[in-house]
Amino acid sequence: MTNIRARRSRSTAIPAGLLLRVGATAVALLALLPLFYVISYVFSTGWDEVSQLVFRARTGELLWNTARLTLLTILSCAALGLSAAWLVERTNLRGRRIWNILLVAPLAVPAFVNSYAWVSLVPSMQHLLGAWLIVTLSYFPLVYLPVAAMLRGLDPALEETAYALGLGQWSTFRRVVLPQLRPALLGGCLLVGLHLLAEFGALQMLQFPTFTTAIYDQYRSSFSGPAANALAAVLVLACLVLLLAELKLRGRSRYARVGGGSARPATRLPLATLAAPAQLFLTAVVGLSLVVPLGSLVRWLTTGSSTAFPLDTLASTLSTSLGLGLVAAVLTTLLAVPVAWLSVRHHGRFATVLERSTYFASALPGIVVALALVTITIHFAQPFYQTAPVLVLAYAILFVPLAMVNVRAAFEQAPPLYDEVANGLGVGAASRFIRVTLPLIGRGLGAGMALVFLSVVTELTATLLLAPIGTDTLATKFWSYSSSLSYGAAAPYAALMVLISLPATYLLTRAADEGLPA
Repeated sequence: MTNIRARRSRSTAIPAGLLLRVGATAVALLALLPLFYVISYVFSTGWDEVSQLVFRARTGELLWNTARLTLLTILSCAALGLSAAWLVERTNLRGRRIWNILLVAPLAVPAFVNSYAWVSLVPSMQHLLGAWLIVTLSYFPLVYLPVAAMLRGLDPALEETAYALGLGQWSTFRRVVLPQLRPALLGGCLLVGLHLLAEFGALQMLQFPTFTTAIYDQYRSSFSGPAANALAAVLVLACLVLLLAELKLRGRSRYARVGGGSARPATRLPLATLAAPAQLFLTAVVGLSLVVPLGSLVRWLTTGSSTAFPLDTLASTLSTSLGLGLVAAVLTTLLAVPVAWLSVRHHGRFATVLERSTYFASALPGIVVALALVTITIHFAQPFYQTAPVLVLAYAILFVPLAMVNVRAAFEQAPPLYDEVANGLGVGAASRFIRVTLPLIGRGLGAGMALVFLSVVTELTATLLLAPIGTDTLATKFWSYSSSLSYGAAAPYAALMVLISLPATYLLTRAADEGLPA
């Protein structure tokens, strides 16, 4: 009788696969709202006017600046992240636990705080070389984190088999290890590229014009909607190029395995004479990405003539940033789950299109996403105009790719066999997810939440436009002072941004610490 009732309840329930597709489609449509806004604005303007705005010398200059900075940064972040992860996870490097923490810690320093630190110390640190250095130092942990995590999860028997077949260390890395790292490496590089396409504060401070800074200047100076949206349309095409390139390079290989593989840890390669250069290399990376900006903050906090500590303002902006960051981190990660689940467990063209759709908004400047939501709320949901829920929604649209990369990587390495066995035993879809799938992807969810939190508490342009009247965050207060060259007054807000980002950074490194001897 119980089995009959269970079969009847399952027959009348909505299929789990259908619910998954509906949920993933809803998330993709939400993420595409700013894109629809840009496209509709461009079409309403007319092709003649749009072509005049796009096909001009200024657009070519912005395209050249954006393309070369993006390419250089992706390559340098890939090299730094991959080499650092290899040293920490696959060699007998001394102090690996400490190095792992220090290599993730730059995520706690926003890119525009990093540029503020460098420019206030070295005013000539501007233009292409300065921008390349600073954004690389700010973004390389986005590659280091997923690559280190995947290196830690690889079965060492694969490498041992390659050695037994006569392959050397370099050939084993190139032919065995590197293909297994492809999802993490390409996913991290994609995040770097998307971050850079939408970066505003750091590049504006460094006086390096890109599409994002030009769009902001258009809105700020003359509120030129057609010109700004024409530039945003080109930026969307750049995002599409990145997405297609990552999809092509990723391929269709599968990376999950049944069981935990070898119970033994991977054999660590002796550095021998390379031990000192390796330590020097990591010291230079951490010094430039962490010590310099923190040292600059300490300098301005202690000696800046405009330094002030208004406790009431600091406390209110701190609580606002914390609340917005926590709510947005949970919401954004939950939105990423159905899309990542569908793209990995039900791989196909439909799932791929939905997953790729979530990345478009992150390549748009925050101000374009904000203006899209302003337009929508004014015309269709006026009571929500300039309210906290709309601001949180903007954060979710902007940062769902951060959660997506981590959640997808977790699903990639979670064997589907366990779910299939539970299904064969009659366990319902909801119970299977909670009891089987969730424990396997828990770390990926935590990493996604931490990365979204880090991004929300330092988001600038969308917050400037969408925050309720009288609401300030640490980022907006910092920007108001730093843009007027009041470096001392800006320093306390920058320091608080770094401090509240440290717990999220710790969450990102805690899993990596497990099993890493000192």
